[in-house]
Amino acid sequence: MTILRIGMVIAALAVFSNASAQTESEWTVFENVNLLTMAERSDRPIRRNQTVFVQGDRIAAVAPAGILSIPQGARRIDGTGKYLLPGLAEMHGHVPPLQSFQGVPDRYLDDALFLYIAGGVTTVRGMLGHPHQLQLKQDIADGTRVGPTLYLAGPSFNGNTVTSPLQARERVREHKQEGWDLLKIHPGLTLRNYEALAEEARTLGIDFAGHVPEDVGIRHAIILGSRTIDHLDGYMAEVNGFEAEVSDDALRELAQFTRAHQVGVVPTMALWETIIGAADKDALLSFEELKYVPTQVRQGWKNFLAEPRSQYYTGDTARIHAENRRRLLAIMHEEGVEILLGTDAPQLFSVPGLSMRREIPHMLAAGMSPYDVIYSGTVAVGRYFQEEDNFGQVIPDQRADLLLVSDNPLTNIETLYTPEWVMVRGELWSRAQIDEKLAEIERAYQEEQE
Repeated sequence: MTILRIGMVIAALAVFSNASAQTESEWTVFENVNLLTMAERSDRPIRRNQTVFVQGDRIAAVAPAGILSIPQGARRIDGTGKYLLPGLAEMHGHVPPLQSFQGVPDRYLDDALFLYIAGGVTTVRGMLGHPHQLQLKQDIADGTRVGPTLYLAGPSFNGNTVTSPLQARERVREHKQEGWDLLKIHPGLTLRNYEALAEEARTLGIDFAGHVPEDVGIRHAIILGSRTIDHLDGYMAEVNGFEAEVSDDALRELAQFTRAHQVGVVPTMALWETIIGAADKDALLSFEELKYVPTQVRQGWKNFLAEPRSQYYTGDTARIHAENRRRLLAIMHEEGVEILLGTDAPQLFSVPGLSMRREIPHMLAAGMSPYDVIYSGTVAVGRYFQEEDNFGQVIPDQRADLLLVSDNPLTNIETLYTPEWVMVRGELWSRAQIDEKLAEIERAYQEEQE
């Protein structure tokens, strides 16, 4: 038994010495599971016949089956033949505004939040703030609204919202005071204004991340402290990767530069293949999950395919562009750059939570193993938010965000797409409950069309 596993059992015994004093409703126990803790990387990362104890919203104990008694009245989940692992994170997600827009049904916000859960996503880094979203984040944390744990960027910093260094600093201070978790960067910022933003953010201790403005460039963005680089466009701009094949040496130098500055990357490969015009249009239109999106939103996505309206569209060179992105991601992985799982949902043909089934194949195609992909959406994200909370591994004192799946995700990663159980902060959703809610969402948007 490893030192880590011995420590887990000791922690478990300490918890259970007072278990009889706890109320019955506080306990959920996953019994006889095959466990992927993500806490230690080894040749045999799956632990067989394990019991995982959850008390409230925390993992209380992990131990081999039969070592610890089950608290009286605990909810017991039979995990025989199934696999338990941490819930996934969406590191570049979006949350619709509280109020409906452009005729979209009022229920769209709650549906989007639930779709994240249905896809096994228990944490979302929201990358564009709307009014009242901080209250939404609190409502979810308090349990008065269903949804994943949210960490939110405020409204956009771009060329229209920031026109001077003074305004950049003032806006940073406002976002910090309002309680946003990070600052969202969009194109259009000048280097001078970006430098002022970065300096003020560093002084106040608030992260910034997102796009790389053209005037700033990827190297300045990294040096000045962007916590993550999202979408890979800044890299493509640096090496003219939009139109011509880029050498491995040029991509590797950028990857090494990124790794040396300990900056993470959120690739969002699937969505950006669509945005640049490299995706198969027929395949996009056949996505089964589109039925969970309001008619007006879905129609907007279809309209984009007919007439792309994106500054990132590269038309005839789209396949070269897409291949450069794939090679860059592969080289970044080889060089040890921190890759963070993200899909930029809900955007074009990227449905919250369910978009993971579209992103993960791109990561595998870039040479990442199933373990690497899961790591990018669990441990890596937990490390990113380590000053906020403990999550991303199945060990004591971590937040109880868990997926119980029917197959071994290290040999069949598609099992993640239809979890048997999803636990979010200790709250359980069964497959039957998820399917029932999905059917209700589908019916609602079918009726909307009639």
